[in-house]
Amino acid sequence: MKTFAEFGLEPKVLQAVTEMGFEESTPIQAKAIPIAMSGADLIGQAQTGTGKTAAFGIPLISKIPPEEERIVALVMTPTRELAIQVADELGKLARYKGIRTLPIYGGQDIGRQIRALKKKPQIIIGTPGRLLDHINRKTIRLDDVQTVVLDEADEMLDMGFMEDITTILSLVPEERQTMLFSATMPPNIQKLAQQFLRNPEHVSVIPKNITAPSIEQIYIEVHEREKFEALSRLLDMESPDLAIVFGRTKRRVDELSEALQKRGYSADGLHGDLSQNQRDTVMRKFRDGSIDVLVATDVAARGLDVSGVTHVINFDLPQDPESYVHRIGRTGRAGKEGVAYTFVTPREIDHLHFIERVTRQRIARRPLPSLAEAIEGKQRVTAERLIEIIQQDDFAEYKGIAIQLLEQYDSVHLVAAAMKLLTGEKKDVEIELTPEDPIRAKKRRPDIRSSGRRFGGAVGGYGGRNSRSGGRGNGYGGGRGGYGDSGRGYGRSEGGRQRAGGRSYGDVRRSRGWSEE
Repeated sequence: MKTFAEFGLEPKVLQAVTEMGFEESTPIQAKAIPIAMSGADLIGQAQTGTGKTAAFGIPLISKIPPEEERIVALVMTPTRELAIQVADELGKLARYKGIRTLPIYGGQDIGRQIRALKKKPQIIIGTPGRLLDHINRKTIRLDDVQTVVLDEADEMLDMGFMEDITTILSLVPEERQTMLFSATMPPNIQKLAQQFLRNPEHVSVIPKNITAPSIEQIYIEVHEREKFEALSRLLDMESPDLAIVFGRTKRRVDELSEALQKRGYSADGLHGDLSQNQRDTVMRKFRDGSIDVLVATDVAARGLDVSGVTHVINFDLPQDPESYVHRIGRTGRAGKEGVAYTFVTPREIDHLHFIERVTRQRIARRPLPSLAEAIEGKQRVTAERLIEIIQQDDFAEYKGIAIQLLEQYDSVHLVAAAMKLLTGEKKDVEIELTPEDPIRAKKRRPDIRSSGRRFGGAVGGYGGRNSRSGGRGNGYGGGRGGYGDSGRGYGRSEGGRQRAGGRSYGDVRRSRGWSEE
């Protein structure tokens, strides 16, 4: 793999890259940076966590002169979290060159963004909906944009942004460089590329296995009513540094985060009904370690990138294989190891095997942790904390009282009492969660004529009896009857209209926001 010095970067950019701790380039960076530096259009196929931001960010910052006072580069992202994350990384890369970046997203006061735009940033990173608001207000002009980046393009299209993206791209000068990054290349992404990119070079670093090899994948078969006790034991036994627990619905997330708090766990919930301030508060607590368990829905976790997540726990089995891949990809990032546990009810085993076939990964079965294993796990962590303090040798002021205690009590009893105090006792609170219906795997066959994403699309994807009656699909079974039985829609519907008959458990995305059922 190339070092960054081999790319011929200017000293100020190379200095920033070095200070960020980057030495050798990742595969996507090694392939994409030379093409991007040449000014050619580019399609980069890579998943999150592979170094995409630096792959387009380094060439972007290299080509912008610091004296420039116009918006000359535009980066579009699907979520505000990703916009903030990209802006932060680009800001670090540009720190010595003096290039100004500005994230633009919904949920933040637009007046504050207008004031920030008066400082003449050269790079705008934004979500399509809020970008269009500024364009319509004439607070952002795209007449001088020379480079456009579409980051996680498949996610943006899944969330119903196609119309917004095409509108924005039509306002950017034709003489520009366009870079598109996407984990998957379904037909709608290919159509977008054909329409707006000129002779793009295609680079791909998608591994043969869809899921990361650094993630240990485990499932536990457990009845719905036993899930919470299983989660409690698992958290005690594993003692994760940071864990994300996925629930299927907003109600589940609310009930589960409240139940964990009642039992004495440091947890909080994240879903689409929270205000932006509430979301920011929860994420800040999770990032700084004030809470170590984040309970979230799929939609709320989109674009979520927190370093140090050691465990992902699927409290509810996800609706489709891609959601599974997205969830477990929150751990095992940047080459670190991670573990993903999935709770599966007996009636969902067939659906789990379907996920295994699609992801080409075997998920190992483990028994439900016993109460003894949970207690042992908690005690082991406490012992490790004690040993760590001993090794630091920073407890001189406590030695006097320790000597007095040893004169009165047996040393084993003293250590055992200290471990009990440090371990803490979980509150014995009775917890009852509203049960969720199991995901069934009846009559699920791929439709090879699909014009949507890989495993669903035009005729309702892997639906049940009514799977061929659906309208346009843009995921694992859009339209009516997608991904379920008797016309219940479990997929995504495109363009902001909910076409699903019966209940919908997917993300129904409007052009100015998203919601979860």
